[in-house]
Amino acid sequence: MYYLVVCSKGLLSRIVLADVAGHGQSVSATAATLRELLRKHMNALDQSVLMQEINEAFRRQDDPDDVQYATAAVFGYFWKTGELIFTNAGHPRALWYHAAEKAWDWLHDETPYKQSSVEGVPLGLIAGTEYLQSAVCLGQDDLLVLYTDGISESTNQAGKELGYDGLLRLAKSLPLQTVNSPGAAGQALLLAVRDFRGGSPIFDDESLIVLQRTEDYKPRLAS
Repeated sequence: MYYLVVCSKGLLSRIVLADVAGHGQSVSATAATLRELLRKHMNALDQSVLMQEINEAFRRQDDPDDVQYATAAVFGYFWKTGELIFTNAGHPRALWYHAAEKAWDWLHDETPYKQSSVEGVPLGLIAGTEYLQSAVCLGQDDLLVLYTDGISESTNQAGKELGYDGLLRLAKSLPLQTVNSPGAAGQALLLAVRDFRGGSPIFDDESLIVLQRTEDYKPRLAS
């Protein structure tokens, strides 16, 4: 499941990609809970309370035998500064294309691009959970690729798994003209994964989201 929500002033966007085990009514209930939590905390750049409540929501079950397992990548993007606050709850790490350097790497907690502080946001371990809240500043035209493990765990006809290293190699092999737009980059990467798979069947759900920082914030002048 995925969500994209924007704050009341249009300055903060929050993007969530979650991979929930199972199907049917229990997953629908989880989706509804996640949607309500995102609405509740939409105007806060700090994601720590949101992640605490998501963690508790997944843990509280009426039936103790009905274990709800989910991974989630939660992103908050502040348009004024280009800062991206991110928290990864067991989800595959995102791919990051640096447009200025024309280079791909991973968005992870220990990236050398990590910021040491963000005004009003406590970075580091979130109290009550094992999640880290980190931040980077996205460059103009940078891309972020979010995906579920159905993509990174694709296997070819010889039974070899693509894996993270293979996915990064596919991203680096994309023609430069495709990374100028998120739509073209996403389609090209999915095609590359399909070519790797060959005739091997798909064993898990696949989701892929490509995001791009398209312009700098320009404050409106009062007339």
